Amino acid sequence: MQFVLASHNQKKLEELSAILGTLGIEVVPLPEDAPEPEESGQTFEENARIKALSAQVFTGMPAIADDSGLAVDALSGAPGVYSARYCEGTDHDRNLFLLQNMEHVDECERQARFVCAICCVLGDGQEITVRGECEGEILTELHGTEGFGYDPLFYVREYDCTFGELPAAVKNRISHRAHALEKLAAVLRKKLKFGQETGEQKTC
Repeated sequence: MQFVLASHNQKKLEELSAILGTLGIEVVPLPEDAPEPEESGQTFEENARIKALSAQVFTGMPAIADDSGLAVDALSGAPGVYSARYCEGTDHDRNLFLLQNMEHVDECERQARFVCAICCVLGDGQEITVRGECEGEILTELHGTEGFGYDPLFYVREYDCTFGELPAAVKNRISHRAHALEKLAAVLRKKLKFGQETGEQKTC
């Protein structure tokens, strides 16, 4: 069976394909001519649902979408759903803007987390929403050149380095998106198994 990913991001496509492929699910990219819905939600879950529903309606296929970002405790959860739009410019500009906004935050109060919400809209209209998080801290300067976004500032104490310093294989195993995908795979596995055991038509 095929699911469409509500994104043109090749890395996301590869990550979802690796995990959901074990369930016999092929993840395909969103057609280039698909509309880009306005991400008007106030939460990661709402934005993921908006994107998944748009992709499902456009393609008629089961659809998966994610919405991710950084939530900093000292900034009341900011940048949150606005992580990619925190300020104009590049990822580096947004990192500098975050540092500027945290100039007077003590080292012991710089807790933060990466958050990923994934929404899956099945062929019969059923919706599955899961959330994954990865805890860390925001440093006072950038470290590492791997990854993207706020990775060079996001310090993971367990590994004594930032996401910007972690090998991709390690980051992809412990990240917020990995945790969310594991939950999604577990839910889908139960649904598929139930459909097979009862002889019911699969929801996908």
